[in-house]
Amino acid sequence: MIYLLILIILLLILIIRNIVIVPQAAAFVVERLGVYSTTWQAGIHVKLPFVERIAKKVNLKEQVADFEPQPVITRDNVTMRIDSVVFFQVTNAKLYTYGVERPMLAIENLTATTLRNIIGDMDLDSTLTSRDVINTRITAILDEATDKWGIKVNRVEVKNITPPAEIQASMERQMKAERERREKILQAEGEKRSAILIAEGEKESAILRAEAVKEQRIREAEGESQAILTVQKAQADAIRLLNEAMPSNQVLALRTMDALAKVADGKATKLIIPAEMQNLAGTLASIKELMSDDPQQK
Repeated sequence: MIYLLILIILLLILIIRNIVIVPQAAAFVVERLGVYSTTWQAGIHVKLPFVERIAKKVNLKEQVADFEPQPVITRDNVTMRIDSVVFFQVTNAKLYTYGVERPMLAIENLTATTLRNIIGDMDLDSTLTSRDVINTRITAILDEATDKWGIKVNRVEVKNITPPAEIQASMERQMKAERERREKILQAEGEKRSAILIAEGEKESAILRAEAVKEQRIREAEGESQAILTVQKAQADAIRLLNEAMPSNQVLALRTMDALAKVADGKATKLIIPAEMQNLAGTLASIKELMSDDPQQK
């Protein structure tokens, strides 16, 4: 009885020890008698004792591999050091387990050789200004190469590009010279703009002065014209008033004929000519003299 109890306890311990719980975002590669059997996903599983074993526990999360700076040579024979970061994720636990020995070392070496090939086709200036191009090309190459290892390379980022010290000093001098050149250009443009504004101001001032002189002369001419019109109007009024005060020629003729008739009838012994007829010649002469006077003198 005791032996049976001990046997049951041993069986329970054996069963419990072979119950495996796979966590989320993980996969276990199981071998049976040394041969790949299956891949356990997240959940609870029971392993056959003495027959099956867990060959590898694989993390399915996206991982980050930060590699040491790698020396590379550009097309124009400049040696620099570039360090990169690789973001990858295991998509096939079986291929990741059996595809390559030491996958991280394989990815690091593949990244270094790919960087050397890409940078070797570029000169220094292109290398420093084309990080996006480098990242895109190396990501495509690594993703294709690691596909048979069950690894998906999501992206590769170049962190630092470190050229030699003398190249850095030369670049700093070049940047300083470029800044000074831009400063001089901006200063010259400012002076040019200021001169243009001053010239435009002088031009507008001259135009305004000319317009003022023109307006003054126009007003003087209008004043003179108005004075002439005023004089002419005064002359016309004078003539009108004179005509109203002096009888017309017909009235004067009738008065003269009446005087002649009285003398003919014997009613009058003396011909009396109206004073208006006597003064007509003098009045006409005065009006003619008034009309011939210079309006400006008036």
